[in-house]
Amino acid sequence: MKEQCEKLYEKSNMKFDYIIIGAGSAGCVLANRLSANPKNNVLLLEAGGKDNYFWIDIPVGYLFTVNNPRTDWCYEIEPDPGLNNRSIPYARGKVLGGSSSINAMIYMRGQKDDYDHWAQLGNKGWSWDEVLPIFKQSEDYQHGANEFHGAGGELRVEERRVNWEILDAWREAAALCGIPKIDEFNRGDNFGNAYFQMNQKKGVRWSATKAFLRPVQSRKNLTVITHAMVHKLILNDNQTVTGVSVSIKGQTKTIFEINKEVILSAGSIGSPQILQLSGIGPEALLKSKQIDIKHKLPGVGENLQDHLQVRTIYKVSNTVTLNERYRTLLGRAKMGLEYMMYKTGPLTMPPSQLGAFAKSDPDQSKPNIEWHVQPLSLEKFGEPLDTFNAITPSVCNLRPESRGHIKIKSNKADDYPAITTNYLSTEADRNVAVDSLKFTRKIMQAEPLQKFSPAELKPGSEYDTDESLLAAAGNLGTTIFHPVGTCKMGHDTQAVVDDELRVQGIRGLRVIDASIMPTIVSGNTNAPTMMIAEKGAALVLSSWGK
Repeated sequence: MKEQCEKLYEKSNMKFDYIIIGAGSAGCVLANRLSANPKNNVLLLEAGGKDNYFWIDIPVGYLFTVNNPRTDWCYEIEPDPGLNNRSIPYARGKVLGGSSSINAMIYMRGQKDDYDHWAQLGNKGWSWDEVLPIFKQSEDYQHGANEFHGAGGELRVEERRVNWEILDAWREAAALCGIPKIDEFNRGDNFGNAYFQMNQKKGVRWSATKAFLRPVQSRKNLTVITHAMVHKLILNDNQTVTGVSVSIKGQTKTIFEINKEVILSAGSIGSPQILQLSGIGPEALLKSKQIDIKHKLPGVGENLQDHLQVRTIYKVSNTVTLNERYRTLLGRAKMGLEYMMYKTGPLTMPPSQLGAFAKSDPDQSKPNIEWHVQPLSLEKFGEPLDTFNAITPSVCNLRPESRGHIKIKSNKADDYPAITTNYLSTEADRNVAVDSLKFTRKIMQAEPLQKFSPAELKPGSEYDTDESLLAAAGNLGTTIFHPVGTCKMGHDTQAVVDDELRVQGIRGLRVIDASIMPTIVSGNTNAPTMMIAEKGAALVLSSWGK
């Protein structure tokens, strides 16, 4: 990987065929695919740093990378009425690999109906049957290729490498409550409970950098620059993007020009922010920040969707959880030794190992809630684990109706934008939150868990009415780190890109990342983001005759 910072920013008007802004889950895929043809000269810009922090590779290291300014942008949302006016951290990866370097490593595609809905909205080529081969194309599944999985691709997908008695019991309890045990998710339905498949390789995090960027670092036609803050896109009078204005390591701005396209892959916060800074977005917002309007596009930054999780905590007895194993120096030493010798044990854990999908109430047409069950508890990421044994069954609404937005606060690139989530702002979302808490209690009260004497700590048994449970959801609710939709794909007045991911009304510019989702997928968002990048790269190459 040629990080030619010193050489490049001494020169101006450096020219590339493609400039990719953002080296996260999407950007790494794009850099790999677009540079595969040696005739394409590709520049990949990353505002964060290298992904060489010790805790990134170790799966349980998410405890030390989230809320760490070395690896996380450490955004915070605006105070949210749905969260009882709380402002909460909003983690986004600040290194090569983006959020895939700090995320939960869960490999989850969503459900068949998610993609069929996108196609029904008029987005050609985005149905489940059309995107499943794209998922499989990138995949290297531990058990080999089959109808639903691929083998030989860059993205490694493996099973868990540590077992917990309490999680096995939770599976049995969920099954007694109508959520059957299934072999795996990712087959298009997901109803049931199973252990998550993960983006790991032999106990090591398998980020977008490892999968897609490092294997091609020797390509002479690929240049990667870290600490590269994009200030704005450069447009000519014909509404065509001709380049980008960038400062590298805070030094004098450099203009990089393009022959073909600029691709925004800065994510659901960064991509709309850069568009707005460039004069592409809602007219009133741009005027209020003294930005010259290049193109009125009202949907830029709108349609923000996220999965709000409600993290309940239950104290348990007669078993061991990560809390106890981590509590003593000897316990930590044993875990470290096991990891160093065998790459197994608790240090291989993602934030959640066990998942379940179900309907929050019988009137739902398909599973609309997902549990992430953890054999641990803590106040929040960055805080130490509790000293008592506990589990955290966290439940989220998969298809929220609430919509938020991203809006710049100034015309400066290094000023964070306002992130307004509007969680629980619809009656339907509030009902799902209350029903989800009731369902969680039902599972925790089921017979297979009773030998562990589960005691509800959060929210607590005193929350025994719908009104109080809603208040508890507001107190406990937090992001599950799945922001999408702020540059949505479509054909209506709020659409930002078309179904080939080209920005409406602008030439030479696409957005290819999670922000293009018109509606959020019913599950974790990292694998869908990589799929979007795979498809987006193919669209780009096709439009230029490969």
